[in-house]
Amino acid sequence: MIKRFILVLLFFIPLSMAFAQAKLDRMLQERESMHREWKVSESKKTGIFGNRTKKDMIETNEWMQRIIQKDNQIMEELRLMSEIEKTEITYEKNDYKFISQKQEREIALLKRALEEKDLQVVEKKSGQRIFEWTTFIFLLSTLGLGYFYWRKVKG
Repeated sequence: MIKRFILVLLFFIPLSMAFAQAKLDRMLQERESMHREWKVSESKKTGIFGNRTKKDMIETNEWMQRIIQKDNQIMEELRLMSEIEKTEITYEKNDYKFISQKQEREIALLKRALEEKDLQVVEKKSGQRIFEWTTFIFLLSTLGLGYFYWRKVKG
């Protein structure tokens, strides 16, 4: 059940990243628009003799505050995207760690099985050597007894 949940979560993380990127792009476009408006308000000079009035300065200041708020929203969105990426990387790291541990366990089992097979081969060879030596000694004793019997019969 947990594996299915993680699988579904990993499936939706790229989708959420795409939505987050689209949201970030929209916020950046809004900020650019605000910046253009701020530039326009900065160039306004409605006072006498082409000077800036207090109202012009307040309007410019208000645009700057909106831009700062938008920057803060953008920074928060970037922080959120960073956390999502960190989470995704952590999940991937844990998955790879699990896979590597599983492979290490399987390798250890295979090594143990190989060592057991090697021991069986050595035991069979030693058993076969005993049989060969027993056969050789039997042959020599049979030849020796045959020779003594032949000498006794002949002589």
